[in-house]
Amino acid sequence: MLGFLVALQIIDPSDKCYFNPLPSIPTSTANRTVPWGQPTIQFANGTTCCSSLNEIRVQLDTIDAQLVQLLSTRASYVREATRFKSTVSDVNDPSRNQQVIQGAVDAAPSVHLPQIVAEVVYEGIINSSVTFEECIFNTYRELHLKAQPA
Repeated sequence: MLGFLVALQIIDPSDKCYFNPLPSIPTSTANRTVPWGQPTIQFANGTTCCSSLNEIRVQLDTIDAQLVQLLSTRASYVREATRFKSTVSDVNDPSRNQQVIQGAVDAAPSVHLPQIVAEVVYEGIINSSVTFEECIFNTYRELHLKAQPA
């Protein structure tokens, strides 16, 4: 689905939300009971999305399923990386973690992703990956220690 999207070349007031630093925007107290604004997603065939909240939710569910699959693949590589680390302190490499997070933040504008979303999501991915990798490391270390003759 994403491969069929074409960015609209319009100035969107929300564009200011896509780059750091974010401006100070007061919270809206408006009660919007009807749709506002114009569709901003245009498909390659010229049609636009979305005519209902349900249509949006269906697309988000599809994307979420893809993200879960990608996170599963990423976790597999994190597990593999553990094999190359000799101590538990090698698992958490703050400079590498920051490099990955910064890479996502730097790449975000090129795909029109809000940098704050990239930063917070990648911080979560990295933090959970470190916890997962520490668990893998400690589990294999315990197995190795039990397997050694007394």
